[in-house]
Amino acid sequence: MTQTAGTGLPAGIEPLLEQAASLCTARAVRLTDMRRLVLGLVLAAERPLGAYELLEQIRASRGKPVAPPTVYRALDFLMEQGLIHKIERLSAFVGCRHMLESGHACHGHVHAAQFLICSACGRVTELDDPHILKALVEVTKARGFTVRQTTIEAEGLCAACG
Repeated sequence: MTQTAGTGLPAGIEPLLEQAASLCTARAVRLTDMRRLVLGLVLAAERPLGAYELLEQIRASRGKPVAPPTVYRALDFLMEQGLIHKIERLSAFVGCRHMLESGHACHGHVHAAQFLICSACGRVTELDDPHILKALVEVTKARGFTVRQTTIEAEGLCAACG
């Protein structure tokens, strides 16, 4: 795997980080060095990362420890900006597939994240299927409920593990 000099991140991550920085600039918010590092680690990971895994990776990359609240603040910011998602079932974080594929973070539009979680290998696949959201909205609307946000997590076996 080719890595970007100095960061230890795969080479393909740097353009995504630049894209994220541009999105933040357009929104008048800062993608600080710590936020950028956390985002890079999450995007580079092959599976969802927990906060303490991130803490360890940051310590290893910087050669010194970082306080947990620093990482949690960075994660909160990245979620607010729609650059990452939290997989509640795993208490771990993944990059936003929508951002990766379209170049636009989830901030500012309805994004019904749907995740398929493999209980064997831990991989998570993000879906963005409008049919799932439409069915949910129709069912809840019939019951007088208005959906404002939704995250669906389905656990099972991926094709490789099944």
